[in-house]
Amino acid sequence: MRILFTGGGTGGHIFPIVAIARQLKSICPSQEIDLDMFFLGSNGFTKELLEKEGVKVKTILAGKFRRYFSIYNIFDLFKIPIGLLQSFWHLYILMPDIVFSKGGYGSVPVIMVAWLYRIPILTHESDVLPGLANRLASKLSKKIAISFAPTEKYFSQKKTTLIGNPIRLEVIEICLSSNQENREKARNMFKIISQKPVIFILGGSQGAQKINELVLESLPKLLEKYEIIHQCGVKNYENILKKISKLPVNYHVFPFLDEEQMSLVYFLSDLVVSRAGAGSISEIAACAKPSILIPLPKSASGHQRENAFNYAKAGATIVLEQFNLTTNLFLNEIDKILDNPELVQKMSDNAKEFSRPEAAQRIAKEIIDMGK
Repeated sequence: MRILFTGGGTGGHIFPIVAIARQLKSICPSQEIDLDMFFLGSNGFTKELLEKEGVKVKTILAGKFRRYFSIYNIFDLFKIPIGLLQSFWHLYILMPDIVFSKGGYGSVPVIMVAWLYRIPILTHESDVLPGLANRLASKLSKKIAISFAPTEKYFSQKKTTLIGNPIRLEVIEICLSSNQENREKARNMFKIISQKPVIFILGGSQGAQKINELVLESLPKLLEKYEIIHQCGVKNYENILKKISKLPVNYHVFPFLDEEQMSLVYFLSDLVVSRAGAGSISEIAACAKPSILIPLPKSASGHQRENAFNYAKAGATIVLEQFNLTTNLFLNEIDKILDNPELVQKMSDNAKEFSRPEAAQRIAKEIIDMGK
């Protein structure tokens, strides 16, 4: 079976594809299916991640439509016809049995050409508010999978199924265990020196400058009561080291965390502070961790804000808006949660109930069924 993935080049598009590819590799041998996987989309950090999973990567030009004035909109107009021609050629050569789209402007030429070739399309929308690419793709798709229940109103109900956001099981598997050896392994890896509650501050794969600034401003007070593990982003790491001449022993800052580290830090954490990307929310929920979400204000159509408040309805998180966020408010909300064991347990239970860790497996099975 020949499967073609498409999507943008960000972690929010690529990590779900990685999760699905791993499930496909697990399922196909038992069904005696000869699996061949490809990715076609705009350039990003896709190549290395996907090729590790046995997905052959090909890139095309894709024009991005920005909902604000930008000189790049003019240049991108010329990329669109080129991307369409490239897609015609690649799909003609590959002629996959099915196309799976994660959305993003890089998927649009591929989806349009796949529809013309009458190749079945399965589209997945991670966020509450669908992006422009997926709104278009939904018209051409045979089936649509969504992560949040309110998203259904934007698509045809006949084609739409609530499945959840595919997450890499390797990131959550240690967290789901209660093995004492894993706890010791996690404490040793992150050099945890006390019995204080552990807060994991997650800026996403690229880091979050405003969250990093908030952490540094709050750090003296935070470290009085907590151990802090902070993923700050590769671009911000050196700058943080310059601002802190001597790192406190209970502040553990990292530019980026790999899968094993992510799994161990989720396992170890008593509270997670994060942006509100669908992937982060899905991992936090699957690990049943109380959280504080700080949505990115300028995310497309405010999708992070919608994600955060929809998740908050489950009673699993507290949402803090960046525009009125102060260090005092930040510290008070952390204390409000971690000083209340009953609230911690309630948020944890609600997060677990909200989670759908089986999403990648369900989508992989749907891909196989559609591709047959």
